[in-house]
Amino acid sequence: MAKSSPESKPSKGAAGGGKDGGLAGLRAQIDAIDRDLVGLMNRRAEVAREIGHLKSSAGQATYDPAREEMVLERVTGSNAGPLSNDSLKAIYRELISGSRAIEQHLRVAHLGPAWTYSHLAALHRFGNAVDFVPVASISAAFEEVHAGHSHYGVVPLENSTDGRIADTLDNFARLPVKICAEVPLRIHHNLLAACDRSAIKEVYSRPQALSQCRNWLARHLPSARLVEVTSTSAAAETASKTPHAAAIASRQAGVHYGLDVLAENIEDVAGNTTRFAVIGHADAKRTGKDKTALMFEIEHKPGGLADALSIPKKQKLNLTWIESFPLPGEERGYIFFVELEGHRDDLRVRRAIAALEKRCKRVVILGSYALAAAVG
Repeated sequence: MAKSSPESKPSKGAAGGGKDGGLAGLRAQIDAIDRDLVGLMNRRAEVAREIGHLKSSAGQATYDPAREEMVLERVTGSNAGPLSNDSLKAIYRELISGSRAIEQHLRVAHLGPAWTYSHLAALHRFGNAVDFVPVASISAAFEEVHAGHSHYGVVPLENSTDGRIADTLDNFARLPVKICAEVPLRIHHNLLAACDRSAIKEVYSRPQALSQCRNWLARHLPSARLVEVTSTSAAAETASKTPHAAAIASRQAGVHYGLDVLAENIEDVAGNTTRFAVIGHADAKRTGKDKTALMFEIEHKPGGLADALSIPKKQKLNLTWIESFPLPGEERGYIFFVELEGHRDDLRVRRAIAALEKRCKRVVILGSYALAAAVG
């Protein structure tokens, strides 16, 4: 194991420099603390690498979203400030990401290009030390994972303003992939341009982003033509090259394409959040604060859905999400998606699944995963 700095406080000379040495003394303290932090971070990475070797020997996956969520919760639980919990999470997420990359470089597919909200959700979940694979559609993200070209994918599942993401549900219905984590991302839309607001004649963005800002746009840019494009990042790129054009996109996309933020947080509904699913080939382990997603098909008869939904109630399981999706090619046929509190290994969840399997034409467990707090 590589040598590292001892777990000790900075030297007395550095620690006492702030009182007598002013700015120079405080900077000496920072330098000493940084040396200790570098040593401790590398020591942590060495232990993480040993854990990775043990996992590899046992045929287990390197990425463990449930464990990572527990680490972040434990870190914030012991935080006494002045750093915010979000700041600590960001630091530890990169530390975990870099440590994981020592053992294995993950490939993560997301709706691209870079700096879309899907990319930002992937960054929040995996950190920077992975190989991001931008794809042109949600279906392509599923295909990347299903074919084994990418270890994981990040796809939008639902939005608090616009509801379900139909393309995602359609792909869950046709491809056998699992949900192994969730990323609730706060969506903050920004008006980006290289010109003044008064000069804007066109506004580019994805249909969903334009919809989520329609009231703001009607009030502040009533004469501007709204143009739908494939991604918010593509909108930012177009605005950077087109006279009198603006984009609705993330602040990070504006920085990347050299655009000014003319107005921030222009979404019509405060708290606008998109929940992303991390898809892969295995469930996450049980944490005690988990959810399980199911897909089921019932007989088309009176009371069929009510009978199915009574099962979680009998097991005292709280439903957190329910959606219906029409079956292609079948008259009046539907698949139902539900999410309930608990892990598939919990006794009550196992009982509920067994009862559903007796009552439904088919039941598919889409995955169990840790409850995650909103980020962004």
